[in-house]
Amino acid sequence: MISAPDLIETFPFPFALDSYRYSTNVEPAGSTVHTPVGRWGERVVDIDTEYERELAERATILAADPTRYAVLPHMRPACWDTMLTLMRELASAYPQTMSLQRHGAGWRWRNERLGIAQDFVLGDETTLPAEPLAYIASQVQDDIVLLDQRDGDLFGDAGVVTFAADWSFGFDVGMTFLEIHGPVPRLRETGVITRAREFLMRLQPGETYRRTNWTLTIGRRLDVSTDIYHEWGPDRPMILTVDDAEFGRLVHLRVEVQHLIRLAESGAICFLIRTYMLPLADLATVDAWRTRAAAVLAELPDDMADYKGIIGYRDRAVDWLRQAG
Repeated sequence: MISAPDLIETFPFPFALDSYRYSTNVEPAGSTVHTPVGRWGERVVDIDTEYERELAERATILAADPTRYAVLPHMRPACWDTMLTLMRELASAYPQTMSLQRHGAGWRWRNERLGIAQDFVLGDETTLPAEPLAYIASQVQDDIVLLDQRDGDLFGDAGVVTFAADWSFGFDVGMTFLEIHGPVPRLRETGVITRAREFLMRLQPGETYRRTNWTLTIGRRLDVSTDIYHEWGPDRPMILTVDDAEFGRLVHLRVEVQHLIRLAESGAICFLIRTYMLPLADLATVDAWRTRAAAVLAELPDDMADYKGIIGYRDRAVDWLRQAG
């Protein structure tokens, strides 16, 4: 096994059918999804054995490229709202190691996993070691985008995104929801993106939904943003030159579990993007996953495979999965 056992047992395998098309595919958050080898989905904010490593990677990326973090001035209240919301989620999911309590005129946050004990006053940034969105982003494995709803539209006006899959948060910040998703094929023609925006705009305070998205990634590389395409782009032609054993170890099914939370106090929408990756070598140990993934990849239309950046090695991935049985 390449991956730690919990990374297989909690892997959110994304395919319910033998074919895949873009859809809003949203459902209420918090329900458990059972798989042939485990389960996932009961927590809005999920922590696994990669926690410390991924947070260290986020810190390194932010230090090298501060544009991965941005907060437009009017989003300050939403950042505090996000921080408290995610702290509550963590404390509820992991009470042995995390807690959030009222403390005098402020709050006390405890994260024993990272050795943190912090007293702070809501709205007073001098009581935290970092701005509130940056502070909580250093303690969750999710990327965070905050959407502001105004003038009948949604705008991506704040966020911390260090693990983007072929897009750039620094480029997209301030854009509308439709502008951000403009490059994705078939979304406008099918009406999926318009329905998704309308759904988001109807979310009520405190409501939380989730959806999944997926692609393939070469190597266990979380940061495949367009900002550093020069670093990971050459992996795509390279993967065709390796032997079968190396191919199975290097090519990963990359799944995003995206949570959508209408923040109760600020009214903003907190969009969480949690990335999970499993190499084909581990995926193939679960026969139902192996056969379904091969079917989906084989049937995927070329324009969608091209947009996902996998068209050059998609056929080899299908052959590899079919032969691994």
